[in-house]
Amino acid sequence: MRKLVGTICILVLVIAIGLAQTGPRQEQVEIELMTYPEIYSAIHDHGKTTVLVYNGGTEQRGPHAVLGGHTFMARAIAPMVARKLGNALVAPVLPFSVNPAGGVDPKMPGSVALAPELFQKVNEAVVDSMAKNGFKNIVLMGDHGGGQEELAKLAETLDAKYRTQGIHVYFCGDVYEKSRREFAAWLTSKGLPLSNHGGISDTSTMLYLEPASGQWVRSMYKTTIGDPVLPPGQRPDPRTPRVNNGVTGDPRPSTPEIGKLVVDMKVTNAVAQIQKLIAAKTTGAR
Repeated sequence: MRKLVGTICILVLVIAIGLAQTGPRQEQVEIELMTYPEIYSAIHDHGKTTVLVYNGGTEQRGPHAVLGGHTFMARAIAPMVARKLGNALVAPVLPFSVNPAGGVDPKMPGSVALAPELFQKVNEAVVDSMAKNGFKNIVLMGDHGGGQEELAKLAETLDAKYRTQGIHVYFCGDVYEKSRREFAAWLTSKGLPLSNHGGISDTSTMLYLEPASGQWVRSMYKTTIGDPVLPPGQRPDPRTPRVNNGVTGDPRPSTPEIGKLVVDMKVTNAVAQIQKLIAAKTTGAR
C-alpha cells in the first residue's frame, strides 16, 4: 500500500512539474491553425477584426543560413504582433518576394523571385479573401526589402477600393524600415559592423527564433564574412576583390540575445504603427 501511495505521489509531482514548465497556453491567432468556427467566433464574438498579411521570402542568405529565413522570421513575429494588438489574427505567411538578393543565381541556387506585378496580384487576392472573410482592417507587411514599395502602393489602391464597405487596407512599413534604421544605429553605438543581407540582424534573429528541432543557422556563421556595407553614396573599389558569397556585412558577432533585440524592435514598431494607422482612419470616419 505504501508503495502504491508513493508511486501516485511521484506521478502527481511529475505531472505538476510538466504543467509548470509548459506555462499558460497562448491564444491561437494563426488562421491556418484554426477551424472556421474558431475564426468566425474570433471576428464576431471577440472583436478580432484586424488581420495581418505578412510576406516572407525564399532567397539565398549566404552559405551559413537556410533560404526560408524571411518566411520563418515572419511566421514567428506576426503572431507576436497580433497578440500585442489584441484584436488581430494572422493570415498564412507568403513565402515569396520580389528582387531576392543577388537575383536567381545557379551558383547560389534556391531563390524564388516573383515579378512585382505578380507579387502585387497575389497580395491583392489575399486581401480580397480577407475582406470577404469579414475582416475590417487588413495590414500588408513584408520581412524582405524587396516588395516594400509594391506593398505600400497596393495598400493605397485597395484602401480606396474597399473603404466604402467599411474596410481599410494599410501598409505597415515600420516593421522593416524603421526597425532596420534603429538596429543600424544600435550596431554603430556598440562598435559593431553594419550588416545588411545575411549579416548580424538576420543571423541573430534566426538564432533567437530557430526551434530546438531544426537548425536555421549553420555553425560556420562564426567564420563567415561577406562584402562590407558601404556608406551611402560610396561605390566599391574596383581594385578590391569581392567575396561574393551572398553576404553583405559580417555575421560573426551574431548572438540570440541580439536577435531578441531585433525581434522586440520589429514587434514594438509594428504594433505602434498599426495602432496609429487604424486610429487615424477611425477618427477620420467620425
